[in-house]
Amino acid sequence: MSLYVDIKKKYKGFDLDVSLENKGQRLGILGASGCGKSLTLKCIAGIEKPDEGKIVLNQKVLFDSSNRINLRPQKRKVGYMFQNYALFPNMTVAKNIEIGIERTRDKHHIVEKMINLFQLDGLENRYPYSLSGGQQQRVALARILAFEPEVLLLDEPFSAMDSYLKEQLQQELLEVLKKYEVDTLIVSHSRDEIYKLCNNMAIIEKGKMIELGNTKDIFYNPINAATARLTGCKNISKAYKISDFEVAALNWNIVLKTKKKVTEDITYVGIRAHDIRCGDPLVMENTMQVTCVGITETPFEWNVLLHNRDESSFGKNIWWKITKGYWKEILKEKAPNRISFPSEKLVLLK
Repeated sequence: MSLYVDIKKKYKGFDLDVSLENKGQRLGILGASGCGKSLTLKCIAGIEKPDEGKIVLNQKVLFDSSNRINLRPQKRKVGYMFQNYALFPNMTVAKNIEIGIERTRDKHHIVEKMINLFQLDGLENRYPYSLSGGQQQRVALARILAFEPEVLLLDEPFSAMDSYLKEQLQQELLEVLKKYEVDTLIVSHSRDEIYKLCNNMAIIEKGKMIELGNTKDIFYNPINAATARLTGCKNISKAYKISDFEVAALNWNIVLKTKKKVTEDITYVGIRAHDIRCGDPLVMENTMQVTCVGITETPFEWNVLLHNRDESSFGKNIWWKITKGYWKEILKEKAPNRISFPSEKLVLLK
């Protein structure tokens, strides 16, 4: 199974330029609101028409501008789940699932199978308005999979749910997707959702795809500063190369030794907030004397905002996330005056 997408489309003040390939995997598309994630799905589904490019699903050409091919959505075998699920309000659960099944197939058997798979037993004759958000999502997924699509497109599937229900449904969705060997694209602005659900991921910024690859590789070794931000790196400084294993972090006013070799195209250096360490007074490498400028508590950790003591300019905060156990037992509930940037935790970015 494979999906190939290479498309461009001009919008007012916005250009979409996306190129990706997926082979039977769960591919997450991560980006800020308005970056072009949902537009990409709509182009694949045939709801939007690209200006140029090509879309091929399992060797079947869905769109090809050079050969004037643009199949209608009904001919694409694409399952698209909208953010609001788009259930028919005047139809029961069973009828909503049945609506997309071809006449030649055994509708009763397929609906029964989907009811069991998505744990909708007892809800067959209920209407969408009487269902919870989670139940509505399961009905929408059941309807799509009953259609037997060759690619499944999920557009912000958990955006309207509370955190408890969201985690429960994410696990249920993951189990369902594992049973169906179908290309799946999941659009989200939540890095946690992408990390949990997707083998691979694509990063889109301002309409352009800037990174594509294995999800964990991208999280742990981002290439671009924009990717690092989207995957949760709070500490990113402009930087320039000093030597093969040294960079100057301009925003933090410190020279840092690196584990990885510094290439000529590196313009930023980053470190995740959990990877900062308390500095050892006897070790000078990658340590900084700091002033604490703010502390906030969350349910399971403390967020400590620091400045280089030699740099008083506002807006150059360094975020340090500390577990409550470490804060209480090691730091004795007091921010240290020295921190360390472990060389193996530094991320070199373009």
